[in-house]
Amino acid sequence: CQLVGDDDRHTGRPTANRTAERYKLFGTDLGVSFRHKNRTYLLFGDTVGPRGGDALAWTTDTNPDNGLDLTFRADADGYLPLTIPGIRQGAFEVPMAGVSLGGRMYVYHTTDHTDAVTMGRSVLAASDDDGATFRWLYDLSTRRFINVSLVTVEARPWPGLPMRSGRALLLFGSGTYRQSDVRLACQPARQIEDSAAIRYWTGLKDGRPRWSPHEADAAPLFDHPVVGELSVTWNPYLSRWIMLYNSTHPRGIVLRTAERPWGPWSDALMLFDPWRDGGYGVFMHVSRAAGGSDALSDPGREDEWGGEYGPYQLAESARGRTGESTIYFTMSTWNPYTVVLMRARLALAPRG
Repeated sequence: CQLVGDDDRHTGRPTANRTAERYKLFGTDLGVSFRHKNRTYLLFGDTVGPRGGDALAWTTDTNPDNGLDLTFRADADGYLPLTIPGIRQGAFEVPMAGVSLGGRMYVYHTTDHTDAVTMGRSVLAASDDDGATFRWLYDLSTRRFINVSLVTVEARPWPGLPMRSGRALLLFGSGTYRQSDVRLACQPARQIEDSAAIRYWTGLKDGRPRWSPHEADAAPLFDHPVVGELSVTWNPYLSRWIMLYNSTHPRGIVLRTAERPWGPWSDALMLFDPWRDGGYGVFMHVSRAAGGSDALSDPGREDEWGGEYGPYQLAESARGRTGESTIYFTMSTWNPYTVVLMRARLALAPRG
């Protein structure tokens, strides 16, 4: 279902959240989720509305099968942009991960967009008032961790991490926008505000993970240099790490799995193909110049194709039983410029 806007382009009915009417928010993308103080927060990217910028919403909805009831940070004049002093937050400068530690909200954000570089730098910012205000903490990367997906784990069940106990932050990152392999880093959660505490996975030696304090040493987890936006979670029903990302070769939303964060990662599986799986002409616009006749386009963009990107998993919403699971993820569609909630059913292949 469609999460933002007033009219669901697919069904023709009003959306549950009616964000234009309630918040003057007409369109947005992304929708990266994380838990904070018993709520699920969602970070949205470049937002169409009188205030521009990015947007922050939350939900206590526990049943994603009928959508998500969202409440946006807003005042009487509409949604309030997520603002980090000291960085640019224009087009392609967006939030891409969040985590809650010790009652404090942390958000990773891209910036430094130019005509030559889509996303040039990532930073970490913190909020002590649930996202009302943020302060910049440090630059995360200008190279290989521009887009990141963050997972918090207890270190003890994962021998091979650079720490033996306590909570660890696993950062899965991509560099040059949609032209990158995926790399892995680890940081003690209690040291999230210390960038020098980050260790980068450099590969295996005698079957054991090796780590370095230098980002330049970070090694790809697999060979597929098409990655920009990505999402990684641990799925307890499958006992697998689940990675989703948008891909140009092959075209669509790709899924990979692994038993350990450093792999080995499975071959790419096509989770969503926009033609095969009822995207184009159903909730994604087919260019009028290419013969499309749907009514899905944003006004004035009839010759511009829709496109799938930003498959961000809602980790807490996954359900299932041993060997099979239903996962939920947000996905952006470009034209119409909106975010939809997707569902996929996964099962482990029989061994042998």
